[in-house]
Amino acid sequence: MDELEICYMSAGGLGRLLRQGEISPVEIVEAHLSRIRDTEPALNSFITLLPEEALAAARQAERDIRAGRYRGPLHGIPVGLKDLFHTGGIRTTSGSRIFDTFVPSEDCTVAARFREAGAILLGKLNMHQFAYGPTGENPDYGHMHNPWNPELVSGGSSGGSGSAAAAGQCTITTGSDTGGSIRIPAALCGIVGLKPTYGRVSRHGLTPLAWSMDHPGPMVRTVEDAALAMNVIAGYDPQDVASANLPVPDYTAALTSDIRGLRIGAPRQYFDAPLDPEVRRSVNAALGQLEALGAEVREVDFPEFQDAASISTTMLMAEASACFRDLLARDGASLYEPVRLRLEAGLFISAADYLRAQQGRALFDRAARRLLDDVDLLAGPTEPVTAPPLLQQQVLAGEQEIGTVAALTQYTRPYNITGFPAISVPCGFSAEGMPIGLQLAGRPFDEETVLRAAHAYEQATEWRLRRPPL
Repeated sequence: MDELEICYMSAGGLGRLLRQGEISPVEIVEAHLSRIRDTEPALNSFITLLPEEALAAARQAERDIRAGRYRGPLHGIPVGLKDLFHTGGIRTTSGSRIFDTFVPSEDCTVAARFREAGAILLGKLNMHQFAYGPTGENPDYGHMHNPWNPELVSGGSSGGSGSAAAAGQCTITTGSDTGGSIRIPAALCGIVGLKPTYGRVSRHGLTPLAWSMDHPGPMVRTVEDAALAMNVIAGYDPQDVASANLPVPDYTAALTSDIRGLRIGAPRQYFDAPLDPEVRRSVNAALGQLEALGAEVREVDFPEFQDAASISTTMLMAEASACFRDLLARDGASLYEPVRLRLEAGLFISAADYLRAQQGRALFDRAARRLLDDVDLLAGPTEPVTAPPLLQQQVLAGEQEIGTVAALTQYTRPYNITGFPAISVPCGFSAEGMPIGLQLAGRPFDEETVLRAAHAYEQATEWRLRRPPL
């Protein structure tokens, strides 16, 4: 099989071939390492690459599978972890040279579960410093680049994860999402990114940014692969105080492609906000496709949406500054200036401001839950624009110019406030060939409905078949 075809096969497809003995883990890893060598100079997806360790793990996986010790669908599948997922014996920088030599003594829960499932770690992926930014800028290890156009951002903070999955460097990657950092790069790079319900996937062993809004999750090229990854990483972990002690379903069983009768609400405020016309057309077409598949799509009213930015910003800045207060005092001069300025600004948020934001969060959450009493999902754009140029401070969304950070988090922040599950799935391309994402959000711990609708839409369209020109 051609190396490029291997790199663009889904985890589900590779897993079926592996189990039948039609391909080996060594072939898969070698193909991906070759792809990384070809594309990494343009993308800068990785901070740490592990070629020797990955090949050794592939040879062991090959022996195990041949001996009948098959561990499941991810056995022998290449993964990449955002470099704030702690990995035992492998450095974890959190995107900063300050931690360039930090080597954790043990795996985070997500890494341990991937390892137990037989997945093969190719390396640690580049990220916005401390996950504090939506654009994928990093002066310490180099900025991340979009595989559809390397002059444009890959998104952040999980920018290396987005570019690696989109470019065929890794089959499965992971991100963390505090204000959109899984869904933003997923939309801008044309892949699938799932932010699970808060508490569904353990945060143990991840460098925190804002403890009440951090969500780990998968970034992949198909909805099936998101479900396969969730089957491995979801579940209760007593080492995470926020972990939910609830049964974990087989997420792949939800991928029936049948969404007849599903009620989908499209908040009017999403389309009243600054929005690029091409994005508007693609998302409206996607809603029409969902309706054609049997879903009931209707406009809903979500006036509290306008409060999401202020609530999220206050809470995120206060919590991030609390997390990094000592580091800021000790090593502030070594930080990327935009990150340092955000951390310093967070020190001026008072306890009263933070508590007022918590009150606002409770009201916001109540309003969102009321909406989901009447519909099963909320749908709209993931991003109001396609990927902007690197380091550009303003973007044009429709007829309005707004800050890049505000634009890229416009639609994602609400579901960090509520903790609801939300997915971005490709739903079109701009005239310049840049991806556009559709966001679907559901009730807490109802990832199954989110995945079912996303899968039905994905299978009814051909956006997943497109590949970057890189």
